[in-house]
Amino acid sequence: MIATGGSMTKEASQRVHVPVLLGEVLAALRGPEGASEPTGWIVDGTVGAGGHARALLEHFPGVSLFGVDQDPEVLAHARAQLSDFGPRVRLCQTRISQLYPRLAEAGTAPVIGFLLDLGANSLHFDQPARGFSLQADGPLDMRMDPTRTRTAADIVNRWDEEDLADLFFYEGDERHSRAIAHAIVESRARAPFTRTVPLADVIAECQGGARGRIHPATRCFQALRRAVNEEGEELRHGLRVAERVLVDGGRLVVITFHSLEDGFVRKVLQE
Repeated sequence: MIATGGSMTKEASQRVHVPVLLGEVLAALRGPEGASEPTGWIVDGTVGAGGHARALLEHFPGVSLFGVDQDPEVLAHARAQLSDFGPRVRLCQTRISQLYPRLAEAGTAPVIGFLLDLGANSLHFDQPARGFSLQADGPLDMRMDPTRTRTAADIVNRWDEEDLADLFFYEGDERHSRAIAHAIVESRARAPFTRTVPLADVIAECQGGARGRIHPATRCFQALRRAVNEEGEELRHGLRVAERVLVDGGRLVVITFHSLEDGFVRKVLQE
């Protein structure tokens, strides 16, 4: 199942603490009507604050959950959210690309379900110091895993104009990508970008400065976040791990939030 978020953005949905597409996720992991109750392990490869994980444990008493997140702050929230489930829950701080050996060490078999909920978590947007939000000024960081060495500021200030334009176009589906990249290069020649709001303002000016329901810098910020966290490669690894660990008849659920991710998942699964 590849579920695509509807009119509510992931950021808006998680701000009210509602796991996105929860009904669809539960139905997909339960299996077809008449199927026996799930028994075994479900891997939540992007456990976040634990919303989906908690619902899975509540609805499926025969299930245990192995939850993973690369962000230690986010994982701490999940640990608190899921503490009352005791030994049915194991949590691990790691990147998806490093997940397979962790699963082997933990002895999580059989794995009957695998969930990937892509993108950033509401906790990232709620903390300006993390550099994800367009609503409050913060450092140009955007790292989910704080051990990564490359930040959004490194990309914005060091990549050449053509590479920035390609990033915004291919990873953000931004049609003004070349004008935006040119404006960034001109602006950083005067002073490097270190904060989110000045960068967002430069991007918005390239699009007439209009501020609608969606901030005009949203697509470029999404592209930067994906590059900083190598989200495409991490997703590819996650899909390959799921392929290796799921039992015959196991169920994979991937929640995507834009056509880029949706197309990428379908392409990898067809390889």
